[in-house]
Amino acid sequence: MPIAADAVAVRRGPLVVVGGVVAATAVASIADTVIALLALAAGASDDFRPLKASSYIFLTVVGVVAGAVGWAIVRNMSKDPEALLRWLLPTLVVVSFVPDFLLLGDGGAIGVVALLLMHVAVAAVAVLTYRKVMPLP
Repeated sequence: MPIAADAVAVRRGPLVVVGGVVAATAVASIADTVIALLALAAGASDDFRPLKASSYIFLTVVGVVAGAVGWAIVRNMSKDPEALLRWLLPTLVVVSFVPDFLLLGDGGAIGVVALLLMHVAVAAVAVLTYRKVMPLP
């Protein structure tokens, strides 16, 4: 009895997955740069370290790679990865906001809102990429 095509996860080669993760990192870093520049133009402190490229690009790489590992684990281990990711992804993004709120005294509202937007931008870019290079069954 043949298995329905949509019931089987498409497997991409490792080069496609790595290329997708690298591309997601680049696109998310560009989005973060735009957000940081807008925040600085809107009055965020030039001394607020998280809005420096050396800080947010490093953390973007860590986030995208960690997300890819997590996506792969959920994709391979869960009986219903779509349902699990539907609540897990927003929960993880909201939890990732906690350290940003702790910086409110240092970065002010504009700086912290920029960091929150960066988390959402990175997650959106990463999830769109993971869906392409590591599709769910």
